[in-house]
Amino acid sequence: EIIERTSQSYSIIISSLPYQVNKSRLIEKIADMVNDDTLEGIKDIRDESTSDIRIVIELKRNAYPQKVLNSLYKHSRLEKKFHFNMVALVDGVPQTLSLKGILEEYIAHRIEVVRRRSEHELGKAKDREHILLGLQKALDHIDRIITLIRESKDKEAAHAELKDEFDFSDDQATAILRMRLQRLAGMQRQEIEDELEEVQATIAELEELLSSEENIMEQVKEEIQEVAEEHGDTRRTRVKKQKVDDIDVEDLIADEDSVLVFTKDGYVKRTDPKSYKRQKRGGVGVVDIDTKDDDYVTTVLSTSTHSDLLFFTNQGRVFKSKMYEMPESGRSTRGKSIVNFLELESDESVTSILPVEKDTDTENLTLAMTTKYGRTKRVDATEFDSVRSSGLIAISLEDDDRLVSARFARDDDEMMIVTDAGRAIRFAAEEVRTMGRTAKGVRGVKLDEDDNVVSSLIINEDNHNGSVFVVTESGFGKRTDLYAYSTQGRGGKGVKTADLSEQTGELVDAVLLTEDDDEAVAMSRKAQVIRIDT
Repeated sequence: EIIERTSQSYSIIISSLPYQVNKSRLIEKIADMVNDDTLEGIKDIRDESTSDIRIVIELKRNAYPQKVLNSLYKHSRLEKKFHFNMVALVDGVPQTLSLKGILEEYIAHRIEVVRRRSEHELGKAKDREHILLGLQKALDHIDRIITLIRESKDKEAAHAELKDEFDFSDDQATAILRMRLQRLAGMQRQEIEDELEEVQATIAELEELLSSEENIMEQVKEEIQEVAEEHGDTRRTRVKKQKVDDIDVEDLIADEDSVLVFTKDGYVKRTDPKSYKRQKRGGVGVVDIDTKDDDYVTTVLSTSTHSDLLFFTNQGRVFKSKMYEMPESGRSTRGKSIVNFLELESDESVTSILPVEKDTDTENLTLAMTTKYGRTKRVDATEFDSVRSSGLIAISLEDDDRLVSARFARDDDEMMIVTDAGRAIRFAAEEVRTMGRTAKGVRGVKLDEDDNVVSSLIINEDNHNGSVFVVTESGFGKRTDLYAYSTQGRGGKGVKTADLSEQTGELVDAVLLTEDDDEAVAMSRKAQVIRIDT
């Protein structure tokens, strides 16, 4: 039980323990895990038990009590599972069954037991009825029957004469002969008739029971209820009407901002955003990641540790992971290869990473994708709500075309495609209709020979007063207000966004800056990082 002591201060009260869990050892184990940082957020633990169990765990100020409780369930013996195999003979073969399966087999067994028992009892009742009918008939001729028995040479002769003279069956004749003459002479008709009536009622009851499966099932139910009433005791556990789930790992992860860094060669890590210091434009920067030769940073994004991450690859596939599943590393460490987390092909690489914040409504969102050769398409974002571990096709590509960019877009947004030749085209997103995941898309920009797309941007109501920031391969940058780019029809060449030369080199990237963006982070191929005022 979680108790609030003061504002932002909580205690966890343990009032019961699982079977065979020792209280002292549990407290000792929890204390050890607090000391070695396996459990966080616990300030003190003490035993206040008297006749009843009461263990008090005081939490640190601002600790999230539900996360601490989930950690206790996960790492200590506060929650214990008992495993067992439920085996039954199914068609004569032993099988391990689920709880539902074992109950179904037990009920089927009880149905068979009730049926066979009732059939046996019915047979016995009919046999007794037959005998009683014979005795009833014998009462009508009792004097003659007694004389016949006395005058017969032996039992066999008497048996044959009873059958011949009175038309008794073998069983009826045998039953009469088994009775002593004194008892036979003293039989009372009322006793015979009362027993016969009782037996015939039993026969009718058993025949009714066996006449339908519903009647047999009702009998099974009644017998189980009788057992429960006779042997059942008060429930010692509580049944809650709610879905029982395993502890969600996400509940154990702090929901906080984190920076994801990704390199060309596919190394990934997440770091604390506070590790980057703001500098002036033109500064040398700090080394953010220890890259190999020819490797460099391609993506830096900031999002919550609880966000989903969509990884789009150059081959047009998409994968999904959690931000907290990415390896946490220091600022200058390399991280780990993304192939440890995604099932990529040998020649496949990640080109776009999109964070999806928790509880994002994807119903009215689309994913706008642009390829190296200028083709673009939009797909409903709900298509990517569930992505299998082996990935999904996001766009079909022709020849040696490659997926360059993927962005979220709404119908009333605008798209901008930027090329390495320093040109950009702006057009309404609704000019690109939504398609299926396997569609190839339509032409978004007309390219000259040897030109390629380097980036695509989404313009919406949040950033339409912002600017486009482009960077060349030699480190030159330029910012241009969005209003300088007029909206055109899809498929044109666009307008010039930067003058390029041998000194500047080709355009390598473009990003959108909003009015609220007061700084930017830039990285070189040698992993030099700089935060600059914009």
